[in-house]
Amino acid sequence: MPHLKRPVLLTRLGLLAERATRAFWPLWSMCFVILAPLMFGWQDRLTLEAFWGLSVLAVLGIGIALVWGIRRFTWPTESDAVARLDASLPGRPIAAVRDTQAIGTGDAASEAVWQAHVARMRRASENARAVQPDLRVSDRDPYGLRFIALLFFVCALMFGSVLRVGSVSEIAQGGTQTLATGPVWEGWVTPPAYTGRPTLYLNDIPPGPLRVPAGSEITLRLYGEVGALTVDETVSGRTTDIAPASDPEQRFVVTQSGRLAISGERGAAWDVTAQADAAPSVSFNGEIDSDAMGELQQPFAATDDYGVETGFVTIALDLDAVDRRYGLAVDPDPIDPLVIDLPMPFSGDRADFEEVLIENLSEHPLANLPVTMTLTVTDAAGQDGSSETVPMTLPGRRFFQPVARAVIEQRRDLMWSHGNGRRIAQVLRAISYTPEDLFTNQTTYLRLRQIVRNLESYNTEGLTEDQELELTTALWELAIQLEEGTLADARERLRRAQERLEEAMRNGASDEEIAELMNELREATRDYMQMLADQMEPGESGTDQPDMAQNSQEMSQDQLQAMMDRIEELMQEGRMAEAQALMEQLNQMLENMRITQGEGQGDGPRTPGQQSMQDLADTLREQQELSDDAFRDLQEQGQQGQQGQEGQQQGQGQQQGQGQQQGQGQQQGQGNEPGNQQGQGQAQNQQGQGGQGGESLAQRQQALRDELNRQRGQLPGLPGDAGDRAAQQLDRAEGAMDGAEQALRDGDLGRAIDQQAEALDALRGGMQALGEALAQNEQQEPGQGQAQGETNGQVQPSRRDPLGRQLGNSGQFGSDENMLQGEDTYRRAEELLDELRRRSGEQNRPQVERDYLNRLLDRF
Repeated sequence: MPHLKRPVLLTRLGLLAERATRAFWPLWSMCFVILAPLMFGWQDRLTLEAFWGLSVLAVLGIGIALVWGIRRFTWPTESDAVARLDASLPGRPIAAVRDTQAIGTGDAASEAVWQAHVARMRRASENARAVQPDLRVSDRDPYGLRFIALLFFVCALMFGSVLRVGSVSEIAQGGTQTLATGPVWEGWVTPPAYTGRPTLYLNDIPPGPLRVPAGSEITLRLYGEVGALTVDETVSGRTTDIAPASDPEQRFVVTQSGRLAISGERGAAWDVTAQADAAPSVSFNGEIDSDAMGELQQPFAATDDYGVETGFVTIALDLDAVDRRYGLAVDPDPIDPLVIDLPMPFSGDRADFEEVLIENLSEHPLANLPVTMTLTVTDAAGQDGSSETVPMTLPGRRFFQPVARAVIEQRRDLMWSHGNGRRIAQVLRAISYTPEDLFTNQTTYLRLRQIVRNLESYNTEGLTEDQELELTTALWELAIQLEEGTLADARERLRRAQERLEEAMRNGASDEEIAELMNELREATRDYMQMLADQMEPGESGTDQPDMAQNSQEMSQDQLQAMMDRIEELMQEGRMAEAQALMEQLNQMLENMRITQGEGQGDGPRTPGQQSMQDLADTLREQQELSDDAFRDLQEQGQQGQQGQEGQQQGQGQQQGQGQQQGQGQQQGQGNEPGNQQGQGQAQNQQGQGGQGGESLAQRQQALRDELNRQRGQLPGLPGDAGDRAAQQLDRAEGAMDGAEQALRDGDLGRAIDQQAEALDALRGGMQALGEALAQNEQQEPGQGQAQGETNGQVQPSRRDPLGRQLGNSGQFGSDENMLQGEDTYRRAEELLDELRRRSGEQNRPQVERDYLNRLLDRF
């Protein structure tokens, strides 16, 4: 068949290569092993006897390998190629076309079928393609000897010379006399190590131009009769201690461009060009940036032809740009420039890189003062490169509290000049003249008074360096305490966050400072609302519904978050007036806020549905903690399973979304019910079993699954679709927990995290469905919760406690009555604490009374 000629020919050539490779791989491996030492020049170092002995072994090995290959090599025939090609086609169409009909000859129908079959096989053979040869011989060379031989040969090509093989013929013809009588030489050029360039073998470099890095070391070795070869060079620039030109071994360093020549038979000469090492360069790669805490970030870029080794930044006082007023009016004491090491890349190429200098210099004397900044880098050759000198104001921590800002200013004046000591003492005394108006607690006031007394004492005797360090450290710690404070409660933290944000509005803070202060406000607001929830008074009506005033307005956590996001957006857009107005509105709302009990939280004992909701919330939280622990273990093991990461991220995101929906239920579910205590205690015991190994995580997962099974058995019977949906979701959660437990026992953390994410999703769905079912049940049966509370709680309103107070609706000792006659509890408590602080600071009061007041302050 004509269309098969080309595929058959190519297949036959492939068979030839395949059989030759399998038959003669020992031969070329043996050749590589023999050529490698010859290219390294081992024959020049061997004795004549050893050389001839190894030569005989080499020839014998090559002969054996050649005979072994010839005996195993068979020339591929055309039939072999056709058979290989036919075997690669489905149904072997080539053999079918060449077959003849065995039975049914003479029968027209049978012959027609046979002809159709042959025609179909002929068409199938038209798709024939040449079969690629199989050149793998791993079954014949299981130890990879061929690769070892190839490695030897490649190393010889890289570090040896093919020309050295020619010395074998010289040894065979004249023995060692040729080496003794004929001039032979070798030479190497070794560039400096920091360049990373390889050593050059001069014998392999043809005479002519040669470029080498400055500082390269040239080594020459002259063999044969002394004086037959001489060295003439002008690249070292040596004028003294010059060795004779005919010395057998010479070493010198390339310091300049010049000529290098080896005179004599088989000599060579090169015109050497010394490539000078360029000095490194460094530049600022953007403007300096800082945050409210004083941490600066200065990007920079550095380049060098071989790589930068080290670098530093020099920050010096720009005296001409200083506003010489107040404490800065006097001449400053000598302030040494600040030198900071620049960060270098830990890995990678240092020839061209970008980095960011991150430091916090808030406590340095130059903080918040005009300075000049200069970058300097050094390469391995010791050359320096500097950037332009840039004037700027060195960032420092910003203080928003007025007293803290005044203390920091006096600290700066003290570090500016010791001559400001008397003025600083007077200013600090003036600041602390009315402590009740400026200081929130007695500790900060007493610390300031002690600092003032020490400063006045040092001023009379002369301020030393150690005393200055002591005072500046004390002033810094005092300012930090005044700024951050030892705040008594969440209300004080909230007010402080609001003041800091308002101060930032007035001073035009940057976007980074606004974001940081808004985060602080959000945290303070969350703590404040949590405090209100923890200290919430139970309703007087005893019903499940909150006692809402006629003009009251409800606001959820989402609405508060949206309002704070809007404030941040207005500030970033520069609309400070609108942001200030919205901030005042938020302050008024937080001041008048009252946390009410959510639906389903009466004053009496919890219903079974409410207890089930709380138990499921605890299980959800413990399952999320277990998933977090499993994800941390997965990170420590270095696994990057995409499914595990997605499951973890999904679990975290869904938990945050559910947190706002279940926030009130979890806050109000902090009572001392036995069921709740049992669930929490069990979770704590499971977490306390030891490390974070796979077995410990599996045991914790099993405990959670058992706890969920117990909670399912205690679910109240709730009719409707919502109740059925809740049961289905909890079934799915239990199944996912079982899968996660099995995965943890098998050590498959990625699959375990996926199963845990599914369990978290099912638990949230079950809680949502259970809440809907409870709401539907309460609408169908109004007053059921109250009736059950009156039945089980055994409330006796006519009873009074030993102090004569009316018992609460909960049936426990304690009163629901408002003992403060309608005043704001927290404002009244704050006023009492302020009064205690004021009286404790009055020195004319008796010591016994002041000790008693201090004990009260420590207690509350």
